[in-house]
Amino acid sequence: MNTMLRKSVLGIAGLAFAGGLAAGPLHTTAAHTVPAQVKPVAVAVQADKPDSGKLVPHGVQGAQSRIDLDGEQVANVKAIIAATKKAGLPERAAVISIATSLQESKLENLGHLGDRNDHDSLGLFQQRPSSGWGTPEQITDPEYSTTAFLKGLKQVDGWQDMPLTDAAQTVQVSAYPDAYAQWEQQAADLVAQHWNS
Repeated sequence: MNTMLRKSVLGIAGLAFAGGLAAGPLHTTAAHTVPAQVKPVAVAVQADKPDSGKLVPHGVQGAQSRIDLDGEQVANVKAIIAATKKAGLPERAAVISIATSLQESKLENLGHLGDRNDHDSLGLFQQRPSSGWGTPEQITDPEYSTTAFLKGLKQVDGWQDMPLTDAAQTVQVSAYPDAYAQWEQQAADLVAQHWNS
């Protein structure tokens, strides 16, 4: 007498999809295994936004500022996120980078500003060739300047657990060390919006 045993290919809790197709249960007999009738299942895959606890683990500090961004500034946000991912760093590193750039340049890739220039500061992070950040051409390349900033950030012991303004200040050594904090919420919102886009 053949007894039919029902085996589930996928665990009930998992309800995953294999190779992009939903798989159904198998019917097993003593003689052979026959696939059960499989009905097409529509699976909507949506890229989740990063967890806000990862983006702003300590909550924001102080009053927050916000600016409207144009297309070039949004492109710079995306370049910062891409460089962060390429460096293998988490979303929090992108939040710190974007907040730093919001403070330093309002996410504009600034060239030499003449008399208004802070010494020889250039680019998204207002890095200085004379301080060893790279050549003017390198510093005004968004990927390069972000990678240079992230390299400095990685050298900060415990940066992941620091308030944003402390982590940014340790890398940037600004005359206004607390100014980065005001951009944390907008930076987190931008990372949430663009991390998976």
